[in-house]
Amino acid sequence: MPTFKLTIAYDGTKFSGWQFQPKCRTVQGAVQTAWEQITGEAVQVSATSRTDAGVHALGQVVGVNSATHLAADQLYRALNAKLPEDVVLVAIEEVAAGFHATRDAVGKRYRYRIHNERTRPLFDRNFVWHVPQSLDVDMMQRAGQALVGTHDFVSFQAAGSERESTVRTITVVQVRRCLRELSSSVLIDVEGDGFLYNMVRIIVGSLVEVGVGRREEQWLAEALAARDRRAAGKTAPPQGLCLFHVYY
Repeated sequence: MPTFKLTIAYDGTKFSGWQFQPKCRTVQGAVQTAWEQITGEAVQVSATSRTDAGVHALGQVVGVNSATHLAADQLYRALNAKLPEDVVLVAIEEVAAGFHATRDAVGKRYRYRIHNERTRPLFDRNFVWHVPQSLDVDMMQRAGQALVGTHDFVSFQAAGSERESTVRTITVVQVRRCLRELSSSVLIDVEGDGFLYNMVRIIVGSLVEVGVGRREEQWLAEALAARDRRAAGKTAPPQGLCLFHVYY
């Protein structure tokens, strides 16, 4: 039975997240429905990240075990014809048996985008968090370096998802300003070997507290050491977050 690795992109605005839920529109449901329409198989696919409602992806990786005789290039064309307009199959390849999109991943990169202008966004409002106050990007960058390394990130985990361990390794926290035409955005990239529930959004919310001057730059280190969710900042809204890349 062949195993396929799919890389998909999606606009999460109108989805109730990745994971299948009865009577809800989900990305997993859309992929499984398209696969069944093409092959006749009712498969259950695995994905690297169970993105929340409103969160987007450019590089979500999905694994499918299938008995189909269709080649990868045929599936590529057929799936893109069947998937809804807010989901795109970027690539598909046949891989070795036993591949698992979740367990085999060794790292992920997320990107969060902030619209840092006084005027609220219009055309990209579903893809950014509007923060009208001026952000000190250099201070945010310095503050974020306290999170790089292997730490217990329980302070940056939302309630509702129990994990055996809350220790994770973060390799990159990068904050930079991006000027595009007449607008100014702040991009926050976070890369690591794994993430807790809402961890990136809590990191972003905490960095913004520093950026607007409500907290000192050493505050993130203090919040990390506290090992208490109440010590960190608020959870940033979902629409600014995108699963950017998965490493294997």
